[in-house]
Amino acid sequence: MRSVQSAVLLLSLLFSTFSLVAQQGDRIRPYILAETAQTPLAEKLVMVSEALEKAGFTLAGQYAPYPGATVLVVTHESLRKQAAATQWGGYGAALRVALTQKGDMLQVSYTNPEWMGNVYRMTGNFSEMGMLLQKSLGNEMTFGSGGGRTVDNLREYHYMMFMPYFDDQVELAGYDSHEAALTAVEAGLAAEKGGVSKISRVDVIGKDEVLFNVAVKQGEGSDAPVMQIIDQSDLRHTAHLPYDLLVSGNKVYMLHGKFRIAQSFPDLTMSTFMKISDAPDAIEQALKMAATQ
Repeated sequence: MRSVQSAVLLLSLLFSTFSLVAQQGDRIRPYILAETAQTPLAEKLVMVSEALEKAGFTLAGQYAPYPGATVLVVTHESLRKQAAATQWGGYGAALRVALTQKGDMLQVSYTNPEWMGNVYRMTGNFSEMGMLLQKSLGNEMTFGSGGGRTVDNLREYHYMMFMPYFDDQVELAGYDSHEAALTAVEAGLAAEKGGVSKISRVDVIGKDEVLFNVAVKQGEGSDAPVMQIIDQSDLRHTAHLPYDLLVSGNKVYMLHGKFRIAQSFPDLTMSTFMKISDAPDAIEQALKMAATQ
């Protein structure tokens, strides 16, 4: 009897261990490290751009937020179509590829399509984009969250209790039509109102929705000072940038800063978050100026 009980206990422990490993394997992280290299940034940028274009991606914009860092905003026809299927799906109509110099090594990384698709509550399969990026750039490891997140957790993600969710959108402005909203935003970004300038524009296919990626260069929410505080891990989260502004129908939205920053830095400590406590409101004020005619 004891031998049977011992066998049952052993099988139970083995099953529990297997289940834990499976769960850990299923966990998602926000970034993928494609490779580390000693190639100069400018040279590698050309190589990465060519590889992405060869894989069918469109380079929508390029941003150098501070020395030693460049971000490419990329999109794909299938991604632009997929974004039309859900409310505010346009936030996921573009992906970001970052090249970051750290010491004598260059990190090439990109936003994980599976993370972005789930955190923005999109429908459909995200593996196609992941495979295209992996084949064109590489995939050494995922990073950006020590424990990772499950799909269910991502689709209801928030930093902690009483913090905003994805659907706690910030409405920046409203206009008589979609075209009027686009005209106002384009004009505001061209004039760099609020210290905000245009990096890229990605039009969702099949829906009146347009994603603008923007640089924030003034005030407490400006990109470089905020990143200097929060992006201190060995593997840089440079692909957090640039920020997003969404024209959906006749309204202009942004993701709440406490959601947008947190989903890019899910392991950020509260003490570090408090060091940029003025940034979310400052970003909102800056983007509202850019969106308001």
